[in-house]
Amino acid sequence: MPHSAADLAVVGAGPAGLAAAVTAADLGLSVVLVDAGRLPGGQYYRHAAPELRAAAGRRPHVPHPHDWRAFTSRERRLRTHEAAHRLTYLPLHHVWAVAPEGRAWTLHTRTEEDTAPAADPTTVTARAVLLATGAYERQLPFPGWTLPGVVGAGGAQAMLKGGLVLPGRRTVVAGSGPLLLAVAASLAAAGARVPAVVEAAAYGGYARSTGTLLRNPAKLAEGARFGAALARRQVRLLTRHAVVEAHGTKRVEAVTVARLDRDWRPVPGTGRRIPCDSVAVGHGLVPELSLATALGCATRTAADGTVALDLTDNQRTSVPGVWSAGETGGVGGAQLALVEGELAARSIAGALGVAPAGDSAVLRRRRDRLRAFADAMGAAHRPADGWKDWLRDDTDVCRCEEVPAGRVREAVDTLGARDVRTAKLLTRAGMGWCQGRMCGPAVSVLCGAGADPAPDRRPLACPVSLRRLAELPPDRG
Repeated sequence: MPHSAADLAVVGAGPAGLAAAVTAADLGLSVVLVDAGRLPGGQYYRHAAPELRAAAGRRPHVPHPHDWRAFTSRERRLRTHEAAHRLTYLPLHHVWAVAPEGRAWTLHTRTEEDTAPAADPTTVTARAVLLATGAYERQLPFPGWTLPGVVGAGGAQAMLKGGLVLPGRRTVVAGSGPLLLAVAASLAAAGARVPAVVEAAAYGGYARSTGTLLRNPAKLAEGARFGAALARRQVRLLTRHAVVEAHGTKRVEAVTVARLDRDWRPVPGTGRRIPCDSVAVGHGLVPELSLATALGCATRTAADGTVALDLTDNQRTSVPGVWSAGETGGVGGAQLALVEGELAARSIAGALGVAPAGDSAVLRRRRDRLRAFADAMGAAHRPADGWKDWLRDDTDVCRCEEVPAGRVREAVDTLGARDVRTAKLLTRAGMGWCQGRMCGPAVSVLCGAGADPAPDRRPLACPVSLRRLAELPPDRG
């Protein structure tokens, strides 16, 4: 069984994890960076494999993010530390559990080839752990959302960045949050026709945070660039609207878009039909907390209504020896994740007896400014519970187990379910392959728990074979 020991184990090689790993190595810590992806960078800095780019031919052109240098400089440092054996990088490794080992931590991982008899598991032992596990998309179901051609907004961007393919030639981008503008601009630049960006919230919500906006001029400029790019391509922006139904037989052929009231209920008589061959839809992101909640890390309800980790000023969790950075502490974007990753690394270096370099107070001020902007965005685009009115009883809420909304409503109204766990036991919603990542927010709202969601706690962060569990020492089996 391959084993790595280090001062610090970093889980996730996205912006936060990458920044933390190279900063910690700069400060003299031995580091193991574990990531499920093939290449560092996470979703934001996702890029196609070199062989795919070389063979791209007539595939869509995908520009790099505007702050690509922030990634390339850290990737160079990663490779330098790796060559000098100060940092061990383990791509394509999924961490399925973290367990205390005296005053240290043991991380259990598996690879994609874990079912092969010759595949050996890898364990990592470290004095400290940094969780930078990122986030996944929040989906609010609607009739027809299971049709081929309906994909997540982030999923559409991943297809474009990682596979150099478009989800369709005519794509409606819908949902809520600033990601929609970025996705629409990327798809349009790559050659797709985007007939409309359908935003459920109203940008007037930002007026309550004018001071925060003015303290983040770079963010305002970024939004203006996306808006200008869409205006040049004559893309319609429909605020206070939502896709309430997708139509088609073998594939989506059109969507119905309706105006929403302040509680996100569709306004009768406002529906309009927009032809399309694909829909990219998402309502922001949800922090990935499987490892953190299994460890018992304290959580809070973020401004966007999701569950996030409750962190100290130096990115510590409530569990001694465990830090966190990036979307796990509340969704805020790549720039915030980079700052939090560096700040966490310096905090860890200090806790382990290595003098931190530089002035962390400067990082904290920048973190606080960017976090305030993220909270303003989250509050402005937070879904209101009235969206459930566009669900018909036959609309599948849980795709994996094919559980319709009517069955969840019956569990609540007739069988007395008042929380997601009880609804799961009565309906199987959330028991499928995604383990509730897709249907969790919807089931929570249908159970009346949407305003105060509870953290999801489970012993394993991802699927693992029984053979791996049997190989654990008896005291952990």
